[in-house]
Amino acid sequence: MGKFDGVLICTDLDGTLFRKDKTVSTENREAIEYFKREGGYFTFVTGRMPNYSMTAYRAVNPNVPFGAVNGGALYDGATGEYVWTTPMTEDPTELIKSIDVVLPAVSIQVCTMNTTYFAKNTDMTERFRQVTGLPNIERSYLEIDEPIAKIIFGTDYEEEMQAVINILAEHPLSQRFDFIRSERKLFEILPKGVHKGRALLKLANYLGVDPKRTVAVGDYYNDVPMLRAAGVGVAVSNACDAAKEAADFITASNEEHAIAHVIRDIESKKISL
Repeated sequence: MGKFDGVLICTDLDGTLFRKDKTVSTENREAIEYFKREGGYFTFVTGRMPNYSMTAYRAVNPNVPFGAVNGGALYDGATGEYVWTTPMTEDPTELIKSIDVVLPAVSIQVCTMNTTYFAKNTDMTERFRQVTGLPNIERSYLEIDEPIAKIIFGTDYEEEMQAVINILAEHPLSQRFDFIRSERKLFEILPKGVHKGRALLKLANYLGVDPKRTVAVGDYYNDVPMLRAAGVGVAVSNACDAAKEAADFITASNEEHAIAHVIRDIESKKISL
């Protein structure tokens, strides 16, 4: 019997597990390995697609599938296969058009479960490809006939971002989808009912883990449903106000080995499961 048998930790990546330089600290790595050796389940839940999550996967070596697509899928990095997916059942074309026509400078990415298509390229998408290593597969959103996982709109400008948010919120089809600001410069259309909290609960069920013995760690708006769904939600000290308000605990920042702190707090019973 290990100290952490039956405990599942799901962490966000950027701003939570990763430091500003996109690395994982030695303290976090060692704590994660200790947690797994003592019977714990450790993984991450990210907004990213699996095809550009594998660097993160190799950095922390989860011992269970990870959540991707902002909660729309579970992916087994060891086998390279999806465990569960939730593609869109509604057609998002009219929503995309509403941004494309009114805000032509906003970038548009259409993500299927296996491919990211660049429907409208900008300087932002070029930077994105440099970071992720994704190929520049250009295709109009009108020509994609695969099941869609999510749509991503991007802009460097806050005023333009607020315009994206307002246009989508006021669209007559908005009730058929969910929306999330996944980063300061990104806003996404998701299938209805998809969020990180759903992925956490799906994974707990898949593993046979009691939801009360789950811990979520996050920092941003898209982490809020996961913080609320978990048995215990933990926000890092650098988290946005919404994440802090949704959390049961606030821990150290992403620059101060937050995950190691969480694991120590579980061990000491400060975090009671």
